[in-house]
Amino acid sequence: MVIIFASSSLSWPYKSLSFPDAGISIGVTFCHVAADGRTFGYFTKSWASICRSLGDLTFVKNSPPDYSRDLIQDPRGIWSIFLQETADRDTATRINPPTDNFRISPVISQSHVKMLKTWIARKYTEVNEKDHPRLSTFVVSIALMWVCLIKLYQCNKTPDPLLRYDDDAICAFVFLADCRDRIRLPTNYFGNCLKPCLATAKRSELIRENGVFVAAKAIRREIEEFEKEPLKGVENWISSGKEVVKECEHYVTLAGSPKLRLYETDFGFGRPKKSEVVHIGSHKLISIAESRDEEGGVEFGLAFASSELDKFNAVFEQGLLNL
Repeated sequence: MVIIFASSSLSWPYKSLSFPDAGISIGVTFCHVAADGRTFGYFTKSWASICRSLGDLTFVKNSPPDYSRDLIQDPRGIWSIFLQETADRDTATRINPPTDNFRISPVISQSHVKMLKTWIARKYTEVNEKDHPRLSTFVVSIALMWVCLIKLYQCNKTPDPLLRYDDDAICAFVFLADCRDRIRLPTNYFGNCLKPCLATAKRSELIRENGVFVAAKAIRREIEEFEKEPLKGVENWISSGKEVVKECEHYVTLAGSPKLRLYETDFGFGRPKKSEVVHIGSHKLISIAESRDEEGGVEFGLAFASSELDKFNAVFEQGLLNL
């Protein structure tokens, strides 16, 4: 079974295709205003549990979703600010991703994750930062992927003419942090409760020998700020994010999380063979999930032009060999 996740405004939110003697494919589209990945995963697992129990609700593991909107207080009128800034977006500047790219799913194994943690921890010691932070699988794996993508742009023979290739050019990596636990919302809260986190670093530092360490520090710094004050500057999240991205040489946005445990969605046919985020259309937008085949590993979703596949594979493999 293949489960495909999307986020758009299609008329039909669910679509299932049957392949004789092979299995089924379920495609789902949803609006991020209504739900984030954690909510969607909670809903999908509940739906799968009902199918697996043949409709017997006594076997459903998850409790019903909590739709209460009074759980979040909004004394500063953030809802109105977000609504206005979203309405002011210039739809004419939206870029449709290419449709002829090739999708790949590179995996960082559990053993390579451990090697990444050891390598980065050693770099903290070398620069006399003895009290280095806890290095999660999420931090070290996306740090490596960020550096690989920046190196890919660097070696691309036909660079984007809009990009500035100066030594101090800033690159950004955008990821989302779940605020539920920080503002004491129930695990079954149905809605969108994410904060955008934006890690930045100089391109010249990311492509050097210690680039993965630089990337990990930048990402970890954003996580630490989030842990201290998750709603800091909430009224400026959208506007400030736009300004930073506008000034960057290049940015990458990450969708998903290994914590969503997508491969645990069992409709009664066993674990899915593949789970994909279908709106990943270029390497400026990538996805991450837990590895299907190995506990502790991670799986990425990326899309490249045919001319970039060999380049990326070479950069990615070299990155793992350097550990």
